[in-house]
Amino acid sequence: MADFNFNDGLLHKVFLAGVGALATTVEKSQEIVDDLVKKGEITVEQGKALNAELKHKAEEAKAEEAKPASEDKKD
Repeated sequence: MADFNFNDGLLHKVFLAGVGALATTVEKSQEIVDDLVKKGEITVEQGKALNAELKHKAEEAKAEEAKPASEDKKD
């Protein structure tokens, strides 16, 4: 396996950029769901369920991103 030598500052910035992108995506998706509810295309309950699912998936993705690379690939 290739061993990448990132300095802590660069790795930290990349991680924060990923978290920021994820947060932006979650916020935008929640806006879309809220808009669908307002238009009557989905019910309020469906909107709440969809928002909860999106938050859960975002948390999973965030946790997966935070794992060290050695945990991701076990031979």
